[in-house]
Amino acid sequence: MTKKNLIAYTVIALMFGAMGAYVGTHRKEAAGPLTTTVAPGVTGPVDALYKQSLPDAAGTTQALAQFKGKALLVNFWAPWCGPCVQEMPELSALQAEGVGKNVQIIGIGIDSPANIAEFAGKFKIAYPVYVAGMGGTDLSRQFGNSAGGLPYTVLIGADGQVKKTYLGRLKFDQLRADLATL
Repeated sequence: MTKKNLIAYTVIALMFGAMGAYVGTHRKEAAGPLTTTVAPGVTGPVDALYKQSLPDAAGTTQALAQFKGKALLVNFWAPWCGPCVQEMPELSALQAEGVGKNVQIIGIGIDSPANIAEFAGKFKIAYPVYVAGMGGTDLSRQFGNSAGGLPYTVLIGADGQVKKTYLGRLKFDQLRADLATL
């Protein structure tokens, strides 16, 4: 490759990088997460969730079956996902303010154990966080996340049935209304 070609490729790469940065900083936020109400009786993915034994952020493997019989808000997330990280303080506040009496929030991280442990060490998260790696994407797809997008949140009733799913950053007023129906 000649020096002239290298300069041309560098200029083109910089232009695309600048366009991406501009679009990323000037795009408008979506109206809210895409939500889905799941048909009553859907329990297959919930059974798959309860069959999982995943390490927590400290590396201790725990069976998710411990949450059977309790309403769950399962948040699929990753440390590199901006909207995921943005909603975590609000999820922590929700758990800490007493919603935990009726609903348990859990986070299922889609990344390496080291990255999730590092993230959990830096940020105070008031609910259990588990490491699923890329297998977490497959699990979220079972809940209807066909695109594999993050964050993806699933509301499961104490009866073990999926009540609603949310793709994208949560709107907490909508979530609180949904939690009130449990």
